[in-house]
Amino acid sequence: DVCNYSLTYKLYGYTNHMSPDDHFQDLKRIIGAIGGKARRITVIMTMLYEGRQHKRSMRESLDCAIALQELERLGVENIITFDAHDPRVANAIPLSGFENVQPTYQMIKALAKSVDNDIKFLPEKTMMISPDEGGMGRCVYYSQVLGIELGMFYKRRDYSKIVNGRNPILAHEFLGDNVEGKDVIVVDDMISSGDSIIDVCRQLKGLKAKRIFVFATFGLFTSGLERFDEAYKEGLFNKIFTTNLIYTPEALLEREWHGNVDMSKYCAFIIDTLNHDESVSTFLDPVQKINDYMEKYDLK
Repeated sequence: DVCNYSLTYKLYGYTNHMSPDDHFQDLKRIIGAIGGKARRITVIMTMLYEGRQHKRSMRESLDCAIALQELERLGVENIITFDAHDPRVANAIPLSGFENVQPTYQMIKALAKSVDNDIKFLPEKTMMISPDEGGMGRCVYYSQVLGIELGMFYKRRDYSKIVNGRNPILAHEFLGDNVEGKDVIVVDDMISSGDSIIDVCRQLKGLKAKRIFVFATFGLFTSGLERFDEAYKEGLFNKIFTTNLIYTPEALLEREWHGNVDMSKYCAFIIDTLNHDESVSTFLDPVQKINDYMEKYDLK
């Protein structure tokens, strides 16, 4: 977990929190200590190191691609990650194994349990929403598996300014069918500051959506939890589901509006399968498991 900022070290009298760079260097040290003795090295990196620095439009450094190539040179055969920001970064290491796992089944199961199976995955009852054009791929998958309608928000940015390292969002423009009276599921790979998600939820409420649930594989909450407390009190969303694939502070777990999606069992199955030299392909497409679950609890 390169995002585990809870780990600290002391230097020159200062307490420093470990950064993703520190964690990645430690990973390379561990691989180096093995010294060519292992039969096979597999790295399970739940959130891909520098995964958002994956493409070059001007003079950006391709940090994620460089990191993957470093691991390949160190003898890593397989890299397994979850919900990569852009899975095409695997093209940086075309001769090595790269698996991008989606927590689709676990998210759907967590949502159904949180509402006591009081949800129907029908086109007239529920709708999937992507908060931006970049996340359409994962939303299309949910939409096809569940058989429900799909909508999207387009982020209109001000490219003449840079605020806190990014172009500020001027507005979210909604593209899709009428959401009035429908349960809505907003799906994204991560929540960082939360500005986009809260704004999307506010607009959906303005369009008279019924219940709003958010699926985010990685809940970073870099600007704190207070703004989400306020948004929840305002009635902008019903629940936000994030996985325990990265460090989750106790304060988040205690929030009424948060749903913790436990991925421990899933990761254990993957590790056990690898140790028995079997294929992990069966874990990568959970369509049958999702259909069985929906049929069991009459969710369609």
